[in-house]
Amino acid sequence: MISSGQLIGFTLASFVLIVVPGPGVLFVVGRALSHGRRTAFATAAGHAAGNYVVAACVAIGLGTILQRSAEVFIAVKLIGALYLVILGVQAIRHRKSLATAMSAAAGAGDGWRALRDGLVVGVTNPKSYILFGAILPQFVNRNAGNVPAQMLLLALISVAMGLVSDCTWGLAASGIRAWFAGSPRRYELVGGAGGLAMIGVGVTIAVTGRKS
Repeated sequence: MISSGQLIGFTLASFVLIVVPGPGVLFVVGRALSHGRRTAFATAAGHAAGNYVVAACVAIGLGTILQRSAEVFIAVKLIGALYLVILGVQAIRHRKSLATAMSAAAGAGDGWRALRDGLVVGVTNPKSYILFGAILPQFVNRNAGNVPAQMLLLALISVAMGLVSDCTWGLAASGIRAWFAGSPRRYELVGGAGGLAMIGVGVTIAVTGRKS
């Protein structure tokens, strides 16, 4: 159903977009700096799931609405931006509690929260809508039929690549974080930096123009 040409073409197109750090990567890095490797990996998993939700929506027609309606696109973008800013402010406010949180093993609740936050960022990431709403449909063979299934299968490639990329960035950032963890003061600096990174991403998303 999916030709090798479609597969190679979409893989290359996805790679070009994924290697350029976007809101998702910066969010994972911010979480790695603030909370460590486990939280970063959980956030990356949630982000991947959110991206696939976008792909599924595109497959059933929502992508077309988002591409044609500036109002809907802006609404989704601003919701995601606001969510990032709120999380960033919370990280800065609670930066002094990082030392205590880091000394204990991360509980299941922390992991689920990170997964949820990553999911929200993935669903509201404008870069996801560009990839799955504008690029993905170009690699579908409509004459072969079952277009939604083709889209979902191709999207799995992109989501898997994004997950590997996010985890790599998170691993690298958590290594830097470990170096900073030598004193309580460094914990505060790390927490503040992670919070500022998330706020910066949120502001960037809010002011970025709609891509056509």
